[in-house]
Amino acid sequence: MKKTVVFGHKGLVGSSLLRTKPKDVEILTTLRTEVNLENIQSVRTYLKNVQPDQLILAAAYVGGIGANSKYQKDFLLKNLNIQNSVLTAAADVGVEKVIFLGSSCIYPREAHQPISELSLLSGPLEPTNEGYALAKIAGIRLARAIFEENDLDFFSLMPTNLYGPNDNFDLLKSHVPAALMRRFHEAKIQNAKSITVWGTGTPRREFMHVDDMAAACWYMFTQETKGELFNVGTGNDISIKDFAELMAQVVGFRGVIEFDSSKPDGTPRKLLDVSKIQKLGWRHQISLQDGLSRTYNWFEEAYVKGDIRGI
Repeated sequence: MKKTVVFGHKGLVGSSLLRTKPKDVEILTTLRTEVNLENIQSVRTYLKNVQPDQLILAAAYVGGIGANSKYQKDFLLKNLNIQNSVLTAAADVGVEKVIFLGSSCIYPREAHQPISELSLLSGPLEPTNEGYALAKIAGIRLARAIFEENDLDFFSLMPTNLYGPNDNFDLLKSHVPAALMRRFHEAKIQNAKSITVWGTGTPRREFMHVDDMAAACWYMFTQETKGELFNVGTGNDISIKDFAELMAQVVGFRGVIEFDSSKPDGTPRKLLDVSKIQKLGWRHQISLQDGLSRTYNWFEEAYVKGDIRGI
């Protein structure tokens, strides 16, 4: 059995890791009240006690375009504190394999599409989420340095935009799929005639069900990574306009969708080049329509129970 610590087990990715774990994996979790991830001594003490073989850092301070833009300092400092404490403590204790999870926002705003791992630090970042992106870039470099200096298999996975059960549906802090699913659902039950979506609808985004991301994590633990960075995505993107229309169809909202061009669009396009991880044998399995339908089935039931983060 591979004893595996998952930090952030209640979040979108963390809960999926628990839901999809292989039979030969024992997962260890902890609460914020037990371990302060921003404090290296707290993390080091915990890891010394449990002595894990593997670790996945799925905990992060995250939010949508509105929160990222408004609270740059918090997104930079909190994420630096978390990842510096966890990665350094894991290296001190000698954890053999560690996955550092980042975000596709680490890449330049005008990166060549699809975005390969080589695009990192090749140009200016998207200003609206620069704080978060800078923190994640520092984490990638720290994981790589630990691999090179300590000969521990610390490596980084950069997921595309994720969605699925246990996402955060707070309208300020949530990402596009969760925000739109909640808004379309509430518009449907209120019999609203229209709904307004931020931006022009022209930017293109890639979306992947979180269970595919979890599967990638478990798969990459079996591979020789050499401390490298790997994109994780579907290799397909869709305009925000088309995505909103698909979400309306899945939810059953039949009103008019309007776009507010006075609101920011963010990066014009963000599609990951996933050829590197595909060469190792991993590919996503869940289609966008099927994934959204499965997520909405979960959302409807959880919404009635009042058991949804951010609501």
